[in-house]
Amino acid sequence: MAEHDSDREDREPDETGVPFDEAAAWAAIVAGYGDEPPDPPGAKPYKPVEDLALPAMEEDAAEPGPAEEQRPAQPLGSSVSFAPGVGPRDYTAPEPSEDDFDDDDEGHFVPPEPPPLPTADTTARFAWLGVVGGPILLLLAVLLGWDMTWWLATAGIGGFLGGFVTLVTRMKTDDDEDGDPGRGAVV
Repeated sequence: MAEHDSDREDREPDETGVPFDEAAAWAAIVAGYGDEPPDPPGAKPYKPVEDLALPAMEEDAAEPGPAEEQRPAQPLGSSVSFAPGVGPRDYTAPEPSEDDFDDDDEGHFVPPEPPPLPTADTTARFAWLGVVGGPILLLLAVLLGWDMTWWLATAGIGGFLGGFVTLVTRMKTDDDEDGDPGRGAVV
């Protein structure tokens, strides 16, 4: 609080005797609505869109006259415009033919058919049912306003935990090699 008081010592005191007329302030805002404020002194007005690519002309503030009326014949750096349907985007790549390929080219790559998914045994199916079905059962119970009984909580939480533990313990490990993993590269 002391910091705020010390900051106020350097400033002038607030005017307390002059009431603020809010209605007059709003009336001034409404009266000036839509009017463009004047440009600050020394500011140049914006160029019209048609003159944006034209070079900047030296303007004499004392003598406006023929210099402002003169315009260059061609704008500088104008962009190229195309008629609809004509232009750089109407290009299509030519279709490849057999003559385009060299002896080294083998043509378009077609990946082989992927192997079928392995069939899951009954234990894995029930484990996935518990992992997915347990949270869905609890979510349905909350959304539908069911009473959270002991058997509903046990089925939801227990199904998830039991299915998760079952899937983790049945994961295959890469211990197929009997060698020491720290012995370096094998040639």
